[in-house]
Amino acid sequence: MATRSRSRSPATASGRALRDFGRAAGGALLFSLPMLMTIELWELGFYLDRGRLITLMLAALPMLFFLSRQIGFEKTRSWRDDVIDALIALGVAAVTSSVLLVLFGAIGKGMSADEIIGKIAIQMVPGAIGALLAKSQFGDTGDEDGAEREETYGGELFLMAVGALFLGFNMAPTEEMMLISFRMTEWHALGLVALSLALMHGFVFAVGFAGGSEVSPEESMWSAFLRLTLPGYVVALSISLFLLWIFARTDGMSFGDAVMAMVVLGFPSAIGAASARLIL
Repeated sequence: MATRSRSRSPATASGRALRDFGRAAGGALLFSLPMLMTIELWELGFYLDRGRLITLMLAALPMLFFLSRQIGFEKTRSWRDDVIDALIALGVAAVTSSVLLVLFGAIGKGMSADEIIGKIAIQMVPGAIGALLAKSQFGDTGDEDGAEREETYGGELFLMAVGALFLGFNMAPTEEMMLISFRMTEWHALGLVALSLALMHGFVFAVGFAGGSEVSPEESMWSAFLRLTLPGYVVALSISLFLLWIFARTDGMSFGDAVMAMVVLGFPSAIGAASARLIL
């Protein structure tokens, strides 16, 4: 018992806390760096309606909470631990984003507090996702907790939503998404839907990536498609429409144009959803 007490000395605890913070900061940097260097997101932090920005943050909180329940800094024992994990992730993301935005010149003297807060806040969501995923990305491969994690149908769809949000967040603010949707015809859109579904299904079931779902001998590929791939694509489309609204891309659009933009953004979101199930 004495040996175990010594192994948890203040110095050891401090070292572990520093290691976990470094992992979280690394995860936040890895997941948010493309957005931290995207001028469209800098501009959105300045002019985006604050009601939509608050909606984004409020929607992110339960997502981060349940993500901590699935994969956090460490195995949590209570809901309170998950709340703390989510808040720590947001704090790490805020610090990381602030430092880099200052170094990139996106935040500087003469800017109002509202503009600075907006630019940091819009970067905190992907950064917080990365901070929470730091354990699975940078943790020890021998972690028994991850090996014993039980997969549920709802949990898989939730991880799909996280993957769709991450990759869709990268693309939604860019002008290219809208330009592509304006150039496409209805036949292009149908082809893109078919390709999105085929790639999602192939990523998970056919290609055989490590971490993909196994189809039992009794279950047909068509049944697996209806059980998981199709619902996953609906989740990706829903996340895409939400992001387009948050970033004011659907303002002034007709219903048909909004659907077209959703299908375009749904392509990378679907890839993110399928990939999330392989790496998380």
